Amino acid sequence: MKDNIAIYIHWPFCEAKCPYCDFNSHVTENINHAKWKSSLLNELAHYASETGERTVTSLYFGGGTPSLMKADTVAAIIDSTEKTWGFSNNPEITLEANPSSTETTLLKDYFFAGVNRVSLGIQSLNQENLSFLGRRHTVYEAKQALNTAKEIFDHISFDVIYGLPGQDIEAWHTELVEALAMAQDHLSAYQLTIEPGTAFFKNHVEAVDESLGADLFALTRTLLSEAGLPAYEVSNHARVGGESRHNLSCWQGQDYIGIGPGAHGRLTVGGKFIATHQIHNPKSWLNRVAHSGHGTGKRRQLRANERAFEIIITGLRLARGLNTKLLQNQTGLKLNQLLDPIKTNLFLRQGLLFWNDDFLVATEKGIACLNTLISTIMISR
Repeated sequence: MKDNIAIYIHWPFCEAKCPYCDFNSHVTENINHAKWKSSLLNELAHYASETGERTVTSLYFGGGTPSLMKADTVAAIIDSTEKTWGFSNNPEITLEANPSSTETTLLKDYFFAGVNRVSLGIQSLNQENLSFLGRRHTVYEAKQALNTAKEIFDHISFDVIYGLPGQDIEAWHTELVEALAMAQDHLSAYQLTIEPGTAFFKNHVEAVDESLGADLFALTRTLLSEAGLPAYEVSNHARVGGESRHNLSCWQGQDYIGIGPGAHGRLTVGGKFIATHQIHNPKSWLNRVAHSGHGTGKRRQLRANERAFEIIITGLRLARGLNTKLLQNQTGLKLNQLLDPIKTNLFLRQGLLFWNDDFLVATEKGIACLNTLISTIMISR
Protein backbone atom coordinates (compact mmCIF):
# COMPACT_ATOMS: atom_id res chain seq x y z
CA MET A 1 0.00 0.00 0.00
CA LYS A 2 1.31 3.45 -0.96
CA ASP A 3 1.80 6.00 1.82
CA ASN A 4 -0.54 8.99 1.90
CA ILE A 5 0.57 12.55 1.24
CA ALA A 6 -1.09 15.97 1.09
CA ILE A 7 -0.13 18.86 -1.20
CA TYR A 8 -0.31 22.60 -0.53
CA ILE A 9 -0.10 25.11 -3.41
CA HIS A 10 0.70 28.72 -2.51
CA TRP A 11 -0.50 31.56 -4.76
CA PRO A 12 1.23 34.67 -3.41
CA PHE A 13 -0.79 37.48 -4.98
CA CYS A 14 -3.61 39.64 -3.63
CA GLU A 15 -5.47 42.70 -4.91
CA ALA A 16 -4.53 44.51 -1.69
CA LYS A 17 -2.57 43.75 1.47
CA CYS A 18 -4.86 43.51 4.50
CA PRO A 19 -3.50 45.38 7.55
CA TYR A 20 -3.69 42.30 9.83
CA CYS A 21 -2.10 39.84 7.39
CA ASP A 22 1.39 38.44 7.93
CA PHE A 23 1.09 35.73 5.26
CA ASN A 24 3.32 35.69 2.19
CA SER A 25 1.09 37.86 0.02
CA HIS A 26 2.05 40.50 -2.51
CA VAL A 27 0.26 43.11 -4.62
CA THR A 28 1.32 43.39 -8.25
CA GLU A 29 -0.24 44.81 -11.39
CA ASN A 30 1.14 42.32 -13.89
CA ILE A 31 1.07 38.55 -13.46
CA ASN A 32 2.43 36.30 -16.17
CA HIS A 33 -0.11 33.54 -15.66
CA ALA A 34 1.47 31.22 -18.23
CA LYS A 35 4.85 31.47 -16.48
CA TRP A 36 3.33 30.89 -13.06
CA LYS A 37 1.40 27.89 -14.33
CA SER A 38 4.51 26.23 -15.80
CA SER A 39 6.62 27.06 -12.74
CA LEU A 40 4.15 25.56 -10.28
CA LEU A 41 3.90 22.45 -12.46
CA ASN A 42 7.70 22.18 -12.66
CA GLU A 43 8.10 22.35 -8.91
CA LEU A 44 5.35 19.77 -8.50
CA ALA A 45 7.22 17.46 -10.86
CA HIS A 46 10.44 17.96 -8.90
CA TYR A 47 8.85 16.76 -5.69
CA ALA A 48 7.22 13.84 -7.47
CA SER A 49 10.68 12.51 -8.25
CA GLU A 50 11.64 12.85 -4.59
CA THR A 51 8.62 11.39 -2.84
CA GLY A 52 8.15 8.36 -5.05
CA GLU A 53 4.82 6.58 -5.21
CA ARG A 54 2.28 8.08 -2.85
CA THR A 55 -1.48 8.53 -2.71
CA VAL A 56 -2.65 12.14 -2.52
CA THR A 57 -5.46 12.52 -0.01
CA SER A 58 -5.89 16.29 -0.31
CA LEU A 59 -4.83 19.25 -2.40
CA TYR A 60 -5.12 22.76 -0.96
CA PHE A 61 -4.78 26.03 -2.88
CA GLY A 62 -3.93 28.76 -0.37
CA GLY A 63 -2.49 32.24 -0.44
CA GLY A 64 -2.49 35.09 -1.00
CA THR A 65 -5.70 34.92 -3.01
CA PRO A 66 -5.92 31.70 -5.05
CA SER A 67 -9.20 32.87 -6.59
CA LEU A 68 -7.02 35.21 -8.65
CA MET A 69 -5.54 32.14 -10.37
CA LYS A 70 -6.68 31.19 -13.84
CA ALA A 71 -9.02 28.21 -13.73
CA ASP A 72 -6.89 26.42 -16.32
CA THR A 73 -3.89 26.69 -13.97
CA VAL A 74 -5.89 25.08 -11.18
CA ALA A 75 -7.10 22.37 -13.58
CA ALA A 76 -3.55 21.67 -14.80
CA ILE A 77 -2.23 21.27 -11.25
CA ILE A 78 -5.07 18.91 -10.32
CA ASP A 79 -4.57 16.90 -13.50
CA SER A 80 -0.80 16.69 -13.00
CA THR A 81 -1.27 15.58 -9.39
CA GLU A 82 -3.63 12.82 -10.41
CA LYS A 83 -1.39 11.57 -13.23
CA THR A 84 1.79 11.73 -11.13
CA TRP A 85 0.68 10.23 -7.81
CA GLY A 86 -3.00 9.36 -8.06
CA PHE A 87 -5.72 10.49 -5.70
CA SER A 88 -7.35 8.54 -2.91
CA ASN A 89 -11.04 7.80 -3.18
CA ASN A 90 -12.96 11.07 -2.85
CA PRO A 91 -9.96 13.38 -2.34
CA GLU A 92 -10.52 16.79 -0.78
CA ILE A 93 -9.51 19.61 -3.16
CA THR A 94 -9.89 23.04 -1.55
CA LEU A 95 -9.44 26.53 -2.96
CA GLU A 96 -9.45 29.71 -0.88
CA ALA A 97 -11.50 32.52 -2.42
CA ASN A 98 -12.33 36.13 -1.68
CA PRO A 99 -16.01 37.00 -1.90
CA SER A 100 -15.80 39.88 -4.33
CA SER A 101 -18.35 39.79 -7.14
CA THR A 102 -15.63 39.37 -9.78
CA GLU A 103 -14.11 36.30 -8.18
CA THR A 104 -17.47 34.72 -7.38
CA THR A 105 -18.18 34.38 -11.10
CA LEU A 106 -15.19 32.05 -11.31
CA LEU A 107 -16.44 29.56 -8.71
CA LYS A 108 -18.17 27.42 -11.32
CA ASP A 109 -14.99 27.37 -13.42
CA TYR A 110 -13.02 26.12 -10.42
CA PHE A 111 -15.63 23.42 -9.82
CA PHE A 112 -15.26 22.15 -13.37
CA ALA A 113 -11.48 22.31 -12.93
CA GLY A 114 -11.82 19.74 -10.14
CA VAL A 115 -12.16 21.79 -6.94
CA ASN A 116 -14.72 20.24 -4.58
CA ARG A 117 -14.43 22.52 -1.54
CA VAL A 118 -14.07 26.29 -1.16
CA SER A 119 -13.00 28.41 1.79
CA LEU A 120 -14.30 31.97 1.62
CA GLY A 121 -12.44 34.83 3.29
CA ILE A 122 -15.55 36.61 4.55
CA GLN A 123 -13.89 37.77 7.84
CA SER A 124 -16.87 39.84 9.05
CA LEU A 125 -20.58 40.42 8.50
CA ASN A 126 -20.32 43.99 9.77
CA GLN A 127 -19.46 46.63 7.18
CA GLU A 128 -17.59 48.83 9.61
CA ASN A 129 -15.47 45.88 10.68
CA LEU A 130 -14.78 44.92 7.07
CA SER A 131 -13.48 48.42 6.42
CA PHE A 132 -11.32 48.30 9.53
CA LEU A 133 -9.87 44.97 8.38
CA GLY A 134 -9.06 46.42 4.98
CA ARG A 135 -11.36 44.06 3.11
CA ARG A 136 -12.43 45.12 -0.38
CA HIS A 137 -15.78 43.30 -0.44
CA THR A 138 -19.06 44.38 1.15
CA VAL A 139 -21.33 42.41 3.45
CA TYR A 140 -23.75 42.07 0.54
CA GLU A 141 -21.01 40.60 -1.68
CA ALA A 142 -20.01 38.20 1.09
CA LYS A 143 -23.55 36.87 1.39
CA GLN A 144 -23.93 36.64 -2.38
CA ALA A 145 -20.65 34.75 -2.68
CA LEU A 146 -21.72 32.28 -0.04
CA ASN A 147 -25.11 31.74 -1.68
CA THR A 148 -23.43 31.20 -5.04
CA ALA A 149 -20.94 28.76 -3.53
CA LYS A 150 -23.79 26.77 -1.96
CA GLU A 151 -25.31 26.28 -5.41
CA ILE A 152 -22.06 24.75 -6.67
CA PHE A 153 -20.19 23.05 -3.82
CA ASP A 154 -21.25 20.53 -1.19
CA HIS A 155 -18.41 21.52 1.14
CA ILE A 156 -17.90 25.17 2.08
CA SER A 157 -15.97 26.92 4.81
CA PHE A 158 -15.66 30.59 5.63
CA ASP A 159 -13.50 32.61 8.00
CA VAL A 160 -14.53 35.18 10.56
CA ILE A 161 -12.28 37.35 12.74
CA TYR A 162 -13.25 38.54 16.21
CA GLY A 163 -11.65 40.42 19.06
CA LEU A 164 -11.45 43.67 17.10
CA PRO A 165 -10.78 46.87 19.06
CA GLY A 166 -14.05 48.11 20.55
CA GLN A 167 -15.89 44.84 19.93
CA ASP A 168 -17.79 43.64 22.98
CA ILE A 169 -19.59 40.42 23.84
CA GLU A 170 -22.96 41.63 22.58
CA ALA A 171 -21.64 42.84 19.23
CA TRP A 172 -19.75 39.58 18.59
CA HIS A 173 -22.76 37.51 19.70
CA THR A 174 -24.95 39.28 17.15
CA GLU A 175 -22.46 38.79 14.33
CA LEU A 176 -21.75 35.17 15.23
CA VAL A 177 -25.45 34.26 15.29
CA GLU A 178 -25.76 35.70 11.78
CA ALA A 179 -22.70 33.74 10.63
CA LEU A 180 -24.16 30.54 12.05
CA ALA A 181 -27.35 31.05 10.09
CA MET A 182 -25.25 31.12 6.91
CA ALA A 183 -22.77 28.34 7.71
CA GLN A 184 -22.78 25.12 5.73
CA ASP A 185 -20.42 22.50 7.16
CA HIS A 186 -17.31 24.39 8.31
CA LEU A 187 -16.48 27.71 9.94
CA SER A 188 -13.11 29.06 11.11
CA ALA A 189 -13.20 31.72 13.83
CA TYR A 190 -9.90 33.46 14.50
CA GLN A 191 -9.22 35.92 17.29
CA LEU A 192 -7.38 38.97 15.97
CA THR A 193 -3.70 38.97 16.81
CA ILE A 194 -1.39 41.86 15.97
CA GLU A 195 1.58 40.33 14.18
CA PRO A 196 4.95 42.06 13.73
CA GLY A 197 5.44 43.48 10.26
CA THR A 198 1.75 44.12 9.62
CA ALA A 199 0.17 47.55 9.14
CA PHE A 200 -1.74 47.07 12.38
CA PHE A 201 1.52 46.48 14.24
CA LYS A 202 3.19 49.51 12.65
CA ASN A 203 0.18 51.67 13.53
CA HIS A 204 0.12 50.38 17.14
CA VAL A 205 -3.37 48.87 16.88
CA GLU A 206 -4.16 46.97 20.06
CA ALA A 207 -6.22 43.81 20.26
CA VAL A 208 -8.80 43.32 23.02
CA ASP A 209 -7.47 42.66 26.51
CA GLU A 210 -6.80 39.10 27.64
CA SER A 211 -9.93 38.84 29.83
CA LEU A 212 -12.33 39.97 27.10
CA GLY A 213 -10.50 37.81 24.58
CA ALA A 214 -11.07 34.77 26.79
CA ASP A 215 -14.77 35.60 27.11
CA LEU A 216 -15.13 36.03 23.33
CA PHE A 217 -13.33 32.73 22.76
CA ALA A 218 -15.59 30.90 25.22
CA LEU A 219 -18.72 32.41 23.66
CA THR A 220 -17.55 31.33 20.20
CA ARG A 221 -17.00 27.73 21.24
CA THR A 222 -20.30 27.53 23.13
CA LEU A 223 -22.50 29.03 20.41
CA LEU A 224 -20.93 27.04 17.60
CA SER A 225 -21.12 23.80 19.55
CA GLU A 226 -24.78 24.35 20.39
CA ALA A 227 -25.45 25.00 16.70
CA GLY A 228 -23.93 21.68 15.66
CA LEU A 229 -20.50 22.99 14.64
CA PRO A 230 -18.27 22.02 17.57
CA ALA A 231 -14.59 22.90 17.59
CA TYR A 232 -12.49 20.05 16.22
CA GLU A 233 -9.42 22.30 16.55
CA VAL A 234 -8.88 25.46 18.59
CA SER A 235 -10.12 27.83 15.86
CA ASN A 236 -11.89 25.45 13.47
CA HIS A 237 -15.46 24.24 13.75
CA ALA A 238 -17.40 21.73 11.66
CA ARG A 239 -20.42 19.54 11.42
CA VAL A 240 -19.69 15.81 11.59
CA GLY A 241 -17.86 14.93 8.38
CA GLY A 242 -17.21 18.57 7.47
CA GLU A 243 -13.74 18.85 8.99
CA SER A 244 -10.89 19.96 6.74
CA ARG A 245 -9.24 16.67 5.91
CA HIS A 246 -6.18 18.46 4.56
CA ASN A 247 -5.54 20.33 7.79
CA LEU A 248 -6.30 17.30 9.94
CA SER A 249 -3.82 15.12 8.10
CA CYS A 250 -1.06 17.74 8.43
CA TRP A 251 -1.86 18.37 12.11
CA GLN A 252 -1.62 14.63 12.79
CA GLY A 253 1.79 14.27 11.21
CA GLN A 254 1.08 13.06 7.70
CA ASP A 255 3.64 14.06 5.08
CA TYR A 256 2.80 17.08 2.96
CA ILE A 257 4.46 18.87 0.06
CA GLY A 258 4.62 22.67 -0.06
CA ILE A 259 4.64 24.19 -3.55
CA GLY A 260 5.01 27.89 -4.39
CA PRO A 261 6.69 30.92 -2.78
CA GLY A 262 6.96 30.67 1.00
CA ALA A 263 5.32 27.25 1.21
CA HIS A 264 6.78 24.70 3.60
CA GLY A 265 6.56 20.93 3.64
CA ARG A 266 7.29 17.92 5.81
CA LEU A 267 8.49 14.74 4.12
CA THR A 268 9.67 11.34 5.23
CA VAL A 269 12.33 10.13 2.80
CA GLY A 270 14.35 6.98 3.47
CA GLY A 271 13.25 7.00 7.09
CA LYS A 272 14.47 10.57 7.57
CA PHE A 273 12.29 13.58 8.44
CA ILE A 274 12.84 16.45 6.02
CA ALA A 275 11.63 20.05 6.42
CA THR A 276 11.40 22.10 3.23
CA HIS A 277 10.89 25.86 2.88
CA GLN A 278 10.37 27.44 -0.51
CA ILE A 279 11.94 30.81 -1.35
CA HIS A 280 9.75 33.56 0.05
CA ASN A 281 10.00 36.25 -2.64
CA PRO A 282 7.84 35.45 -5.71
CA LYS A 283 10.31 36.78 -8.29
CA SER A 284 13.26 35.00 -6.66
CA TRP A 285 11.20 31.81 -6.48
CA LEU A 286 10.38 32.04 -10.20
CA ASN A 287 14.06 32.53 -11.06
CA ARG A 288 15.13 29.56 -8.97
CA VAL A 289 12.49 27.30 -10.55
CA ALA A 290 13.63 28.40 -14.02
CA HIS A 291 17.23 27.58 -13.10
CA SER A 292 16.85 24.48 -10.92
CA GLY A 293 13.35 23.09 -11.52
CA HIS A 294 12.28 23.96 -7.97
CA GLY A 295 12.25 26.93 -5.61
CA THR A 296 13.38 25.28 -2.39
CA GLY A 297 15.26 27.82 -0.30
CA LYS A 298 15.92 25.74 2.79
CA ARG A 299 15.97 22.02 3.34
CA ARG A 300 17.10 20.29 6.48
CA GLN A 301 16.79 16.99 8.25
CA LEU A 302 14.78 17.08 11.47
CA ARG A 303 15.70 15.01 14.47
CA ALA A 304 12.99 12.56 15.51
CA ASN A 305 12.19 14.59 18.63
CA GLU A 306 11.89 17.81 16.59
CA ARG A 307 9.27 16.23 14.35
CA ALA A 308 7.56 14.71 17.39
CA PHE A 309 7.30 18.09 19.11
CA GLU A 310 5.67 19.56 16.00
CA ILE A 311 3.06 16.81 16.05
CA ILE A 312 2.49 17.24 19.80
CA ILE A 313 1.86 20.98 19.40
CA THR A 314 -0.71 20.51 16.64
CA GLY A 315 -2.16 17.30 18.07
CA LEU A 316 -3.07 18.84 21.41
CA ARG A 317 -4.97 21.59 19.57
CA LEU A 318 -7.37 18.95 18.27
CA ALA A 319 -10.59 18.07 20.07
CA ARG A 320 -9.79 14.38 19.62
CA GLY A 321 -6.37 15.04 21.12
CA LEU A 322 -2.89 13.73 20.43
CA ASN A 323 -2.75 10.17 19.14
CA THR A 324 0.19 8.95 21.20
CA LYS A 325 0.29 5.50 19.63
CA LEU A 326 0.47 7.00 16.13
CA LEU A 327 3.12 9.46 17.35
CA GLN A 328 5.32 6.58 18.53
CA ASN A 329 4.83 4.74 15.24
CA GLN A 330 5.75 7.87 13.29
CA THR A 331 8.84 8.90 15.26
CA GLY A 332 9.95 5.80 17.18
CA LEU A 333 9.84 7.80 20.42
CA LYS A 334 7.81 7.02 23.52
CA LEU A 335 5.77 9.70 25.21
CA ASN A 336 7.95 9.74 28.33
CA GLN A 337 10.89 10.72 26.10
CA LEU A 338 8.98 13.79 24.94
CA LEU A 339 6.72 14.94 27.79
CA ASP A 340 7.72 15.46 31.41
CA PRO A 341 5.72 12.74 33.23
CA ILE A 342 5.57 14.63 36.55
CA LYS A 343 4.23 17.84 35.00
CA THR A 344 1.89 15.91 32.68
CA ASN A 345 0.41 13.99 35.61
CA LEU A 346 -0.01 17.25 37.53
CA PHE A 347 -2.05 18.71 34.68
CA LEU A 348 -4.06 15.49 34.48
CA ARG A 349 -4.94 15.81 38.18
CA GLN A 350 -5.78 19.50 37.74
CA GLY A 351 -8.27 18.71 34.99
CA LEU A 352 -6.31 20.37 32.19
CA LEU A 353 -5.66 17.09 30.39
CA PHE A 354 -7.29 13.67 30.27
CA TRP A 355 -6.72 10.31 28.62
CA ASN A 356 -9.14 8.86 26.07
CA ASP A 357 -7.65 5.46 25.22
CA ASP A 358 -4.38 6.30 23.39
CA PHE A 359 -5.29 9.97 22.97
CA LEU A 360 -4.00 12.69 25.29
CA VAL A 361 -6.68 15.39 25.24
CA ALA A 362 -6.79 18.97 26.51
CA THR A 363 -9.97 19.85 28.39
CA GLU A 364 -11.81 23.13 27.86
CA LYS A 365 -9.85 24.49 30.82
CA GLY A 366 -6.63 23.23 29.24
CA ILE A 367 -7.47 24.72 25.84
CA ALA A 368 -7.80 28.14 27.48
CA CYS A 369 -4.10 28.02 28.50
CA LEU A 370 -2.86 25.63 25.85
CA ASN A 371 0.34 27.40 24.80
CA THR A 372 1.56 27.58 28.38
CA LEU A 373 0.48 24.01 29.04
CA ILE A 374 2.37 22.62 26.03
CA SER A 375 5.56 24.58 26.70
CA THR A 376 5.51 23.37 30.32
CA ILE A 377 5.13 19.64 29.69
CA MET A 378 7.49 19.27 26.72
CA ILE A 379 10.95 18.07 27.65
CA SER A 380 13.57 20.56 26.48
CA ARG A 381 14.33 20.19 22.80
